[in-house]
Amino acid sequence: MSYPLTQLGGRAFNHTQSQRAEAEYDRLRSLASQEASKRQQCFDKAHSAYERGDGAAAHALSEQGKRHAAKMDDCNRQAAEFIFRENNAEGRVRGDEIDLHGLFVEEAEAVLESRIRAARGAGQEGLHVIVGKGNHSANHVQKLKPAVERMCRELGLQYMTEDNVGRIHINLQGGQVHIPSQHHGGQQGYPGHQEPHHGGGGHHQQQGQHDGLGGVEQKLLPKLFKALRGCCTVM
Repeated sequence: MSYPLTQLGGRAFNHTQSQRAEAEYDRLRSLASQEASKRQQCFDKAHSAYERGDGAAAHALSEQGKRHAAKMDDCNRQAAEFIFRENNAEGRVRGDEIDLHGLFVEEAEAVLESRIRAARGAGQEGLHVIVGKGNHSANHVQKLKPAVERMCRELGLQYMTEDNVGRIHINLQGGQVHIPSQHHGGQQGYPGHQEPHHGGGGHHQQQGQHDGLGGVEQKLLPKLFKALRGCCTVM
């Protein structure tokens, strides 16, 4: 899957956070945005140089733009790893939850797909995905929720929006989506207010969960975010 990496999923933090942590996240995203601007300036100048027949200048400017692009990717990777670890630290999410606040769409998709595959393999029954309500996005439009729903359809998984519309419950093993009347773990859980969306099946295994930021994310996060190099468009 490859979708435009263009928007944040609501506000960055889904919990009370220190100003220092917020400042660090904002700093990294801001640096990425600055590098993106410099990259575009170089490419625009390179195009102009090429149009006037100055191939040497065009090549030099293009190479300079690529260096800015690499710096942009690195800053976004650091920001994505930072915010994900903060929001999914032990005690902030349950073993059957994952919080995608603060990630760009494609960053969130990479982490979620890895988590889904690992959880299904471990026999976990369901996954609660925290995507936010879009209150802090441009025009209050949710960016992560449609992306998660699209991923579920592509993977053939049933899902349901919970009464807290900033959360999606995914059935990882097939069958109907059932949300307990009380879902423990910092947020209320309710029966879904939408009909389940149907996908493919899956096989039933014994349920397995992990606590907070589990081993899968710990090991794969750097590789996942590094693999997103070059796909990032900064707001």
